[in-house]
Amino acid sequence: MKMKAMSMTFNQKGDDDYFIRLLSYLRSQFKENIVEMVPYRKSVIWIKTDKNVYMLKGFHTNKRLRLQEAFTATLRKEGFLKTYLFVHPQLKEPIFFEGTYFGCLEYITPNKIPFSFQSQKNRQEGLELLEQFHQVTSSFEARYRTLIPKGVIIEKWRDRGKIFSSNISTLKYFINDKILMEMINWANWSLSGMEKNRSLFLNEPYCILHGDVAHHNFLRDSNGVLNLIDFDLISIGPASLDYLQYANRILPSLDWSFERLAQFSQYEELLNEKAFLYALAYPADIFREWNRLVREGSYRDHQKYNQVMDLTIGQFYSRKKFIDQLKLLTN
Repeated sequence: MKMKAMSMTFNQKGDDDYFIRLLSYLRSQFKENIVEMVPYRKSVIWIKTDKNVYMLKGFHTNKRLRLQEAFTATLRKEGFLKTYLFVHPQLKEPIFFEGTYFGCLEYITPNKIPFSFQSQKNRQEGLELLEQFHQVTSSFEARYRTLIPKGVIIEKWRDRGKIFSSNISTLKYFINDKILMEMINWANWSLSGMEKNRSLFLNEPYCILHGDVAHHNFLRDSNGVLNLIDFDLISIGPASLDYLQYANRILPSLDWSFERLAQFSQYEELLNEKAFLYALAYPADIFREWNRLVREGSYRDHQKYNQVMDLTIGQFYSRKKFIDQLKLLTN
């Protein structure tokens, strides 16, 4: 979906008029001449001017934009350099278009080979980068305690489980009753154990959590340097919450092997904590994806449907074996 001059084509039907209006507006605000524009999503826009290349990112409120600007600036100042920075090209006035406030980011040229969790090298490097992020943010998290929310997990997962259970009548069209009940039992067992052992999440030193450690938020640049991006879901809490989410993301690539997860030094101490072991059993990814599919009605999209079915059914027995092992370890 590339726009050059005023000759434009779109892959997303219905968005054509919006992006045409946006380009016209941006040209009226930038003092640099915009020569090309590529919308990645409605709120993430790549633009090239006669002088620079930028990423524009949209926010619902000016307050959220200013928070992101301040946070990334603090990260850089405190020594975490592997991320983007907001920049301020010459504008006639701040960019506000049809209810969205846009910030301007320096563009990180991506590597030809995209980052994924498929390789051991990437999984290790992503974990090390996340650890560096936590080390740096632990030095200034106190400054952000009144600005960003506190990270919670038990309450969040309980709500996610309730939504999943409320969708049972729809889910039964796609998932065998026995498997559905097994997954709900995993969730209940996990939450119960986390409640009993929640001191881990209360007593661990705090840092600023990234909150969304999906593979697409790790960006390897053209020089091979791995960057951490997209801080929309930052919160304050124990680093174990990010490590838990990271484990949930990489375990499918580890064939749900406890032994392979234990090889990462960052998990050495955590895997001796009962609360963490109980939390590893929670099917957060399955519940999240099915809740989204039902909410959006996107189970009609074959690609999305097949991905979620693989997560749910294709990996079911490997995950069950993994959870059975967790149950033995927590006895």
